[in-house]
Amino acid sequence: MSDCPITPSMCVRCLGYGMMRQLADFIDPQDGWKKLAADIKDPSGANIYSQLHIRRFEALKQVGKSPTCELLFDWGTQNCTVSDLVDLLIRNHFFAPAKLLLPDSMRTTDTTVPLSLQETTCLNEKENQVTPVLPLLVPDKGSLTSVSCSPSTKESCLPLNDSVLQSFSFDKLKSLTNNFDDRTVSAGGNKIGEGGFGVVYKGCINGRTVAVKKLTSVTDVSIEDLKKQFEQEISIMAECQHENLVELLGFSNDSDQPCLVYDYMPNGSLLDRLACLDNTAPIPWKTRCKIAYGASNGICFLHENNHIHRDVKSANILLTENFVAKLSDFGLARASVRLTHTILTDRIVGTAAYMAPEALRGEITPKSDIFSFGVVLLEIITGLTPVDENRDPQLLLSIKEEIEDEEKTIQDYVDEKMSSWNIASIEQMYSVACQCLHEKKNRRPDSKTVRQHLQDLLAE
Repeated sequence: MSDCPITPSMCVRCLGYGMMRQLADFIDPQDGWKKLAADIKDPSGANIYSQLHIRRFEALKQVGKSPTCELLFDWGTQNCTVSDLVDLLIRNHFFAPAKLLLPDSMRTTDTTVPLSLQETTCLNEKENQVTPVLPLLVPDKGSLTSVSCSPSTKESCLPLNDSVLQSFSFDKLKSLTNNFDDRTVSAGGNKIGEGGFGVVYKGCINGRTVAVKKLTSVTDVSIEDLKKQFEQEISIMAECQHENLVELLGFSNDSDQPCLVYDYMPNGSLLDRLACLDNTAPIPWKTRCKIAYGASNGICFLHENNHIHRDVKSANILLTENFVAKLSDFGLARASVRLTHTILTDRIVGTAAYMAPEALRGEITPKSDIFSFGVVLLEIITGLTPVDENRDPQLLLSIKEEIEDEEKTIQDYVDEKMSSWNIASIEQMYSVACQCLHEKKNRRPDSKTVRQHLQDLLAE
């Protein structure tokens, strides 16, 4: 039956396993299947699935099964059709999988789907034409497509809802960043900093401050590869929405320098704040514990959704006005089919001072992120940069060896600028860091365990 064309009247139980897996790739992240289960009714309007059913489906994750697949297989026994499933998906704003099943489903004029969620447009000031802005990400094609927009639809910029990424022209982003002014913000310019494959600038759209990352090619990366990097970052960021991940608001891809538009983080990076750059005040110990927990929560979310960040470092941990940690720069991320498998890469990425031994050999696993996070925890404790050629030891992670050899204690390395810390709490975080920094990846804790340790620390 899997070779039959998919029609609205086809029974869900007749969909092939391959299609079920593609649907699950959209719905499994962030437990989207729970929304569907809660919205599935019987003919009388009563809920079909109880909390007992939900727990049973959730337990399947522990044995490597997809809750979405199991839910759809189960619901399929009740003779529901593809049309029923598409209606359910659209009602719950899962537009990409709805389009995957029935491509024409997103062209409907049915008033049950708000126009603002079907399609959003942004006026290209240069050509005075409307351009499509909602990328529908289809995992098996690996590229971005867009819903066609009606010329009569009015311009829709910020604020944005969770279902739409705004499309901007390169000239528009150039204008709102003062021609990508390379002077730092403190010097009156717009440059915030540099991230993976690009430079980040401060801008303002409709009264909202944003960060614009202009991707730039490097010597061994072609424009084509840069475009792939760009599409990958969009697809990953669109899928990964979490309180400890930086929110992607929009993009521009009408030039050889694609751009990404992010929510602006007023306190910049953890790296800069630990260094008290621009004469900012030192971060208190309790706030540092909060930042460590938030960052671990973001990493845990990525790992639970089969993503490896690959470049965890303090420069990629951004801070809100209230010092909530937000992981950024997902252009280096890769999705693994199963976390028990590793990813081998010919192109070693990431910063060497943070990289696990196996990552330096080109072997990437979730435990590589854990090792890098161990270095970040040492930064939080000491306030020192991960590497300094004028320091002994040059590599921050080498202080672990000195402490193990009893030449020094962790107390000797506590950030002198920091106030209100206690040695018991410092030692507890240092213990977590040491576990993360184990040479053998299988001896390192997983992200969920690290998060729990830091949550316990925060509660004390």
